[in-house]
Amino acid sequence: METMEESTEGEQSPTFDALDLSDEVREALDEIGYVTPTPVQLATYGPAVDGQDIIVQARTGTGKTAAFTIPLVDRIVQSDGGVQALVLAPTRELALQSSRELARIGKHRGIRSVAVYGGAPMGRQIEELESGAQIVSGTPGRVLDHLERGTLDASSLKALVLDEMDEMLSMGFARELNAILERLPPPDRRQTMCFSATVDDDVRDHAERHMRDPQMVSLSSDAVGAEEVSHYVYMVSGSDRVGDLVRVLEVEDPESAIIFCNLRSETERVAYALQRAGFDADWLNGDLPQSEREKVMSRTRAGKLRYLVATDVAARGIDVSHLTHVINYSFPEATAIYVHRTGRTGRAGRTGCAISLVSPPELGRLYYLRLQYKIFPVERSLPTEGELQTRAEADRIALLSAAFTGAQSPDSLALAQRLLTHPEAERIVGGLVAAFFGASTQEGEDADEQAAAARRRGPTARRRPAARTVEPNDEDGDGDGPQRGRNAARRSRPAARAPSKRPPAPEEDITFTETNADVPPDTPLATLYLKVGRKDGARVGEIARLVREAGDLRRADVGKIRMRDHHTLVQIPEAQLDSLIEALKDQQLHERELSPQRANREPA
Repeated sequence: METMEESTEGEQSPTFDALDLSDEVREALDEIGYVTPTPVQLATYGPAVDGQDIIVQARTGTGKTAAFTIPLVDRIVQSDGGVQALVLAPTRELALQSSRELARIGKHRGIRSVAVYGGAPMGRQIEELESGAQIVSGTPGRVLDHLERGTLDASSLKALVLDEMDEMLSMGFARELNAILERLPPPDRRQTMCFSATVDDDVRDHAERHMRDPQMVSLSSDAVGAEEVSHYVYMVSGSDRVGDLVRVLEVEDPESAIIFCNLRSETERVAYALQRAGFDADWLNGDLPQSEREKVMSRTRAGKLRYLVATDVAARGIDVSHLTHVINYSFPEATAIYVHRTGRTGRAGRTGCAISLVSPPELGRLYYLRLQYKIFPVERSLPTEGELQTRAEADRIALLSAAFTGAQSPDSLALAQRLLTHPEAERIVGGLVAAFFGASTQEGEDADEQAAAARRRGPTARRRPAARTVEPNDEDGDGDGPQRGRNAARRSRPAARAPSKRPPAPEEDITFTETNADVPPDTPLATLYLKVGRKDGARVGEIARLVREAGDLRRADVGKIRMRDHHTLVQIPEAQLDSLIEALKDQQLHERELSPQRANREPA
């Protein structure tokens, strides 16, 4: 196996003029916006159009898809004839990605491509194959199915592309690959191009058995990790990994991230925990129906989902150029998987960050990563309570800044300047801050929670102009301002008028404790679910009064209250639950039916 090392360090990047491309392909590349070929595209084009079998090793995110689609469309495949090229990929997302790229680059040459993969209607794929396509891009299982049915005729095949070969073998597709290769023209009658981020013994064995004197094109033999990615690890005990993840997200504050889990069962649990903590998160794994997968992936690609929690298989083929972070919630079982995961960020010349949570049983895999791939993550410590407090204070400052974005009157600015020079400026400003966020302990905690939630929802949420109007005893302290609806806006008053407002009535001064303090400790407690939340204009104080009045309860009977965007959870004695549900079943709050029922979990 001949090896060719490519190095472009210190060289000026050439344009596509360096490749002898047809006018039709150049026109398509110009329309797409491709100006400069990447090193892997430059190194691959010559051997590919010469008909050479090649094994291309290059980092993830370096343009490998265009590296094989350009020569296929430009020289290898003709517009007349049957299926002349087959692209095999480990996942449906990668198969679709290749098919879309082929269609874009080949549109002026009359080249058609069809994507075939499991989970999609077989009949529709058969119709597309019968309508005439020169290139088929698919997953091994579905391609084998079409070959066995006779709906895919490979007798005229000129080229076979094995995309992410190491991934296909590690995912257990060896049997399907062998069965497919038996049904294709022999190696001396077809060209085979193998693309892989890592080239291990399995890939080499396959090359020796199924390729014809392959040439090795290596652009990353010394280090396969993406060049523009910084690597970090947090050492964790493993006993509360979700809690550790939340702390890491608090201090790192990624703009966007894929959070990788080793197990399907972990993805939904982790995403749900992040949602409960206020993060904009969703999950993706192989158990999710295809329609739901497409919705989640579309939100991710469009930048509308901040945190995607996914397995390796589910995340393959998601081309997210804006992704800033990759986070390994669980360290991968194989070091090659680490390379593929972290290659999802730092793409197309951008910088990225890879963060891993590593527990004691995973230290051996971390050591092997350093040894095999020369990737040396920098160790970081989990944030201390002091650092978390600093973050909470920063969140409050951000919330204050967002609340008063408009221009202030000259009188107000003059008063502010005098205030800052006052001998007791700290005490006065502290009082104003307490009035803004709420003076009671629970109100302060709710304010911290809402300030953090604004940050967790992402940069867009943080940039919202929130000309907030606040009552000093705003018991939910949600900080969403106008987002709570027109009713809330009519009820609230400008913060500047707060000093002239009458003191709140004693009933308004509600302290929301962690437990029902005056209830005997052995009293069974239950959680009431109400289908109304902060985005409906509701406030915690309103909910507390409503529950007390409807159930004729004492203040001490109402325990922890947690309000979300569209529902609220209230902790009360078990004995009062049924009667309270009956009393509230026909009531409304802010024009919303309460729909009271027993919650399936406690407030958190």
